[in-house]
Amino acid sequence: MKLYSDRGNPHLLRILAAKNLAGVPLTVQYIKYEDKSKFHYPGNSKLPVLETEGGNLLHTPNSICRYLLELNRSSNEVPDPNKEAIIDQWVEWESVSLQPVLFSHLVLSIGLGRGDSGHVEDLINLLRHADEALSSHKFFSGDQLGLADVVLWGSLHPLFIKDSGFSDPQISNITSWHDQLMSQDVFCKSASEVTESKGISAFKDSLLAMSGTQAPPSSKPQETKAKQSPKGPQPSQQENRNGALSEEASQTKVCSKEEMDEAVKSWNNGSKNRPKTRRLVDPILPIAGEKNILITSALPYVNNVPHLGNIIGCVLSADVFARFCRLRQYNTLYICGTDEYGTATETKALEEGLTPQQICDKYFKLHKEVYDWFKIKFDYFGRTTTQEQTEIAQDIFWRLHKKDHLVEDTLEQLQCVECKRFLADRFVEGFCPFCNYEDARGDQCDACGKLINAIELKKPRCKVCGGTPKVRSSKHLFLNLTKLEPSLQSWVDKSSSEGTWSANARHITRAWVQEGLRPRCITRDLKWGTPVPLEGYTDKVFYVWFDAPIGYLSITANYTKEWEKWWKNPQQVSLYQFMAKDNVPFHTVVFPCTLIGADDNYSLLNSISATEYLNYEEDKFSKSRGVGVFGNDAAETGIPADIWRFYLLYVRPENQDSAFSWTDFITRNNSELLNNFGNFVNRALMFVHNNYGGAIPAMELTEEDKNFIALINKELKTYIDDLEKMRLREGLKDVLNMSKYGNQYIQSNKPWVLVKGNESERSRAGTVLGVASNLSWLLSVLIHPYMPSVSEDIQRQLQVTDEGNVVLDNFIPYLQPGHKIGTPKPLFEKIDLSLADELRAKYGGNKQKQQAADDQSTNATNENTADTDVATLQVEITKQGEKVRKLKTEKAEKETVDAEVATLLALKKTLAVAEGKNPNEQDTKGKKKGKKK
Repeated sequence: MKLYSDRGNPHLLRILAAKNLAGVPLTVQYIKYEDKSKFHYPGNSKLPVLETEGGNLLHTPNSICRYLLELNRSSNEVPDPNKEAIIDQWVEWESVSLQPVLFSHLVLSIGLGRGDSGHVEDLINLLRHADEALSSHKFFSGDQLGLADVVLWGSLHPLFIKDSGFSDPQISNITSWHDQLMSQDVFCKSASEVTESKGISAFKDSLLAMSGTQAPPSSKPQETKAKQSPKGPQPSQQENRNGALSEEASQTKVCSKEEMDEAVKSWNNGSKNRPKTRRLVDPILPIAGEKNILITSALPYVNNVPHLGNIIGCVLSADVFARFCRLRQYNTLYICGTDEYGTATETKALEEGLTPQQICDKYFKLHKEVYDWFKIKFDYFGRTTTQEQTEIAQDIFWRLHKKDHLVEDTLEQLQCVECKRFLADRFVEGFCPFCNYEDARGDQCDACGKLINAIELKKPRCKVCGGTPKVRSSKHLFLNLTKLEPSLQSWVDKSSSEGTWSANARHITRAWVQEGLRPRCITRDLKWGTPVPLEGYTDKVFYVWFDAPIGYLSITANYTKEWEKWWKNPQQVSLYQFMAKDNVPFHTVVFPCTLIGADDNYSLLNSISATEYLNYEEDKFSKSRGVGVFGNDAAETGIPADIWRFYLLYVRPENQDSAFSWTDFITRNNSELLNNFGNFVNRALMFVHNNYGGAIPAMELTEEDKNFIALINKELKTYIDDLEKMRLREGLKDVLNMSKYGNQYIQSNKPWVLVKGNESERSRAGTVLGVASNLSWLLSVLIHPYMPSVSEDIQRQLQVTDEGNVVLDNFIPYLQPGHKIGTPKPLFEKIDLSLADELRAKYGGNKQKQQAADDQSTNATNENTADTDVATLQVEITKQGEKVRKLKTEKAEKETVDAEVATLLALKKTLAVAEGKNPNEQDTKGKKKGKKK
């Protein structure tokens, strides 16, 4: 095998480490970076390139590392799918999230010898997430060194070289991890081979070549001259004469001549054939020959209020993608609705003393209000309690039945003799079989947290009448996933390779299939649900995870009677689905098996975006404990909806769990929005308004302008690619990068000086402000999917309509010279950082109270264990247990019940210590429970 690379290429670090770790022979042939064009593979030519023994070329560093390490893997070694999933997530995170920020930092700090606090801050924020992962594991790959460690070491090693000047106490775990790896010959040798004892300077030439950036000049006489004489030749004029860029502008990338030529061509001709915004028709139906995009968001349960994690995981992410698709002129339909059937709804109705239908009506209205406030633009938002749902679900059921994809089996359940009904998990309570807590539910014990089966409860009682249920057998229907597995596997292979599947969706699906699919129950002994039409089962309803995904079809059927043109048209329709990761197997295994088995030419999933989890500060969202911001809380803060949208998308958990932080929320508003994005737009428009009578000036492009336009073009193409692949968080950062470049462009040209100069200087200022104003318009379009109100505000100030809201492939001058803008005003307001403490306390719930109770219990235990009367504590626990039980019987507020349960748990901890036991010890055994969105 032979590896082609230029010297000092930072990607060599990981490749040589993989080669040395695997112990495979590899010849490295050093070539000049410009010779990379000899390798004719798809995409942009980059180094290094690996030529395998078979003559194939591998051209991405991480793929090369994976290939080399696989060569050393035993053929008998069976990979653990869970471990492989973790490794793949870190490798993707490095490529998609870390590498762009790190590369920019290395180019600036090593290539150009300049610091940049913005890149360092972004880098530290990224690395903090990685640092947390190492707090519980020795390596990124788990307990053993693996691919993820090799890849991340190769990325991060330049930061830890002695003379790099990079250090931060917030990444102490990463520092220790790096030191540990560097104590091994494999990594030490690999680093020496690349740096050749030159330190970080070894990477300089390669970084500059990869970025297309020129090295900075050793002296800056022009800059000194400009500072001495404001009326003398300005940097922009000098650039026209000698082709060099000013120092400020050189902090951005220098584009190639081809890129600049393309940019200028589009700039000169783009406005002539510019398409107008696609106007929606009602109903929206697929059109032959067009790109027809069907988008669904996971249907939220109707029985609760959505919190920020629910919103970013489903409806908001899908909304951003739908808005982007419309801007790209795709024929797009975005549908969603509330999931209203099932045990959870019946339980909520019982708690509130309402009927299930009244609960659905109440919470459907609440959900709709929350989504309207967040400006979620559904084409149709429906619900599953409809006649269309019954008809379509039963039709699919009959097709499965006739094609012999259903089997019968029996389940043991608790049946209430008095109520004459089988009891779902949440309709039965009793003594926990693990901790003996007397009010454990049929699915979980609140006291010890164990997952349990209802039939395991001691002294079970019906939650409705209080009677004692009996264990009875109940006959049920199962979807035979085993029989459908070969067809599913074929579909998964095709869809995941041709469409875009998030990494976690691929891994979760693969793990389910590898374990082997078994028949899955599709019926339940409930009253509230879609009735099963088969004789002998008419007293049952469909299980929610058979029924709920069919809601996508029935909701579309409520939108248009021609719904089958969307859902039975896979040749013309591309289906994109958004959800949190716990929903994945039901959308990539169960639901596709249902539709494949029904065999009626259904449109199956093409692309899926599944988020990880969004936490709240250092806790989890909990309505009962009052922890976190829920949909109806956001409006009460007085902070505009667009700011909430922005931050949720800025921290969207695309590759790993993330957390909502009040301090970071306010900081991002003040830095990214106010000081960066808003500052650029306001600066550009205020200069035009104050110095050119509000009319866009004429523009005569210099080389710097052409380079700037080409740079925006490159960022625009990245934005389009990120959004097309549903990398929504990255797309937002692309927009912020453009505004950063815009601020640099204005700063380097100093129009506030030029506008006071001679005619030539004033003309130069006009060009800069004309280009900047047009970038402001472009930003108003690109930010629309994320912040629609801000987009409208910018366009009002520009005095343009929404007919230009189309994302084109290139940056064009939409605002022609002479166009009159309106009165500029700031887009954002500064939020005082002190507000973070106030809001954190307001939405911190009972956590601090619980902590105080735990501390008090621990202190009392430590100081008085010897004197503690075990018998007295047992009496107190019995009394407190009775109090909790009474409150539940009286249907007290859940927050009140939870507070008393917390007191009960504190007493039990004290008793445990008094008896010489560990109060925090918990049995880790138990059964896993599948989750729904």
